[in-house]
Amino acid sequence: MSVKPQPDRLYGRARGHSLRPRQELLLQVALPRLAFDPALAGAPAAAFPDRGQLCLEIGFGGGEHAVAQAEAHPEAGLIACEVFENGICSLLSRLVPEGDPATAALPANLRLWTQDARILLRMLPDACLDRLFLMFPDPWPKARHAKRRFVHPERIAELARVLKPGAEWRVASDDPTYQAWVTDVMARQEGFEIAPPAQGRPEDWQPTRYEAKALRAGRQPLYWQFIRKA
Repeated sequence: MSVKPQPDRLYGRARGHSLRPRQELLLQVALPRLAFDPALAGAPAAAFPDRGQLCLEIGFGGGEHAVAQAEAHPEAGLIACEVFENGICSLLSRLVPEGDPATAALPANLRLWTQDARILLRMLPDACLDRLFLMFPDPWPKARHAKRRFVHPERIAELARVLKPGAEWRVASDDPTYQAWVTDVMARQEGFEIAPPAQGRPEDWQPTRYEAKALRAGRQPLYWQFIRKA
């Protein structure tokens, strides 16, 4: 398997359509209240006092999965990563649909990282994460774009480093090219236990709009649960 090294950034645009005034306000006022402090990257659990677990989501899209996870698991702190401003605004709008974003109640177990997730991963200490989510990432379906896929041979060791032994890495994709890619990449690594993916979303997984879109279009998502070896 010959794969080019990953470029300096994996994502495309950082902004889509123009933001509305409310969205701009949420970015200016609500986002700083939820932002993960880089100074805590060496001890990330300090961002979530009295939480027993620490989770990370790579690319939260519209934010529905991250918000649902935070609500369903108050015992866990979740750092959710996304660079696309429209997606960040979507999550913030879920949390503060109206009212003053300066005083609105925000989940104490959710923090946002709005830079490249790889920067944060490099700063995290060994064996600090209990769970990692990669839900319907950009498939970069063309062969010449394979180097931009987050599931990448040079990324697996980094993910294994930050996950605790026995920790779970969840991956979901509806793109056949990406599905084949994940299968191939993970078959060649030694840090995770692998099992055949589920064809139906496991009961304790939260839905996403990308999953709903795939099902409407007749595409079959696959759901992997990779376990960090001891």
